[in-house]
Amino acid sequence: MTTAYLSLGSNLGNRRVHLLAAIAQLRASRAIAQIRVAHFYETQPVGGVIQDNFLNTAVAVETELSADQLLESLHRLEYAEHRRRFVHWGPRTLDIDIIFFGDEHIHTDTLTIPHPEAANRKFVLVPLLEISGPDRQIQRQLADWLAETNDQTEIIKLGRDA
Repeated sequence: MTTAYLSLGSNLGNRRVHLLAAIAQLRASRAIAQIRVAHFYETQPVGGVIQDNFLNTAVAVETELSADQLLESLHRLEYAEHRRRFVHWGPRTLDIDIIFFGDEHIHTDTLTIPHPEAANRKFVLVPLLEISGPDRQIQRQLADWLAETNDQTEIIKLGRDA
């Protein structure tokens, strides 16, 4: 089993419902043994596209899947929540990124781990730091990135099921 850290976000439709549906599907998966979920956070969009705020969270999962298999599974979850890829960094019903996959470093055409933008995004770092306690190496990396980031966007902590 490998511990994977995921970042989830939504800013179209019922954001809460999209995130909860994805979390429920992760919990129901036979390839996922454990799951830890961070609080939900209201966050400002990044990337320059004018759009509504996001609802974000992070999830840690124990999985028997490979990183590529997990990515395929996450794309199916996004599609089930009507995710369509029209505008880069644009609005979306559900976005799930793999930030860490064990201690692996992966660089392929379809997947880069650790996620290349994670260090620049408080909406990724803060929720992941919240659930990374059992993994001191990941927690240290996240804390370092958070201390060094230039991201000044506001994030507002909400409940675990906002």
